[in-house]
Amino acid sequence: MSSLHFQTEPNLDVHQYADILIRSTLSKRRPIDDLPHLDAMLQQADLIITARDHKDYLIGIARALTDFAYCTHLSDLAVDQTHQRRGIGKRLITEVQTRSGQDTEITLLSAPAAATYYPHIGLQPHRSCWVTEPGVNLRGS
Repeated sequence: MSSLHFQTEPNLDVHQYADILIRSTLSKRRPIDDLPHLDAMLQQADLIITARDHKDYLIGIARALTDFAYCTHLSDLAVDQTHQRRGIGKRLITEVQTRSGQDTEITLLSAPAAATYYPHIGLQPHRSCWVTEPGVNLRGS
């Protein structure tokens, strides 16, 4: 991993973003065919950390929403499948934590295939997380 560099990259190109989502399989849960939507996701993120190899090839990304004081939601953690199991995802999370504030609590929703990864690196499951499906309105009381 010494030949990798990790950096904040707020102006990441949407095509590179789409490509790393595909190469990581995260595209199965993202609007990959809607580049304006993906671009909005990048533009509205508070923190984008990338991992690039010695040839500046994008091999990983962490995209987060944060207040830089209390909470950080890690919206995307994507590592090229050919580079997984080398500590890159863990390093991306560490970079997010460092840059968003060491005292912020990081939350994320795991891809089903990655659910066993997060406890392995020290994240704890939370018993009371709730989500809405996109476009579904909340019911009245």
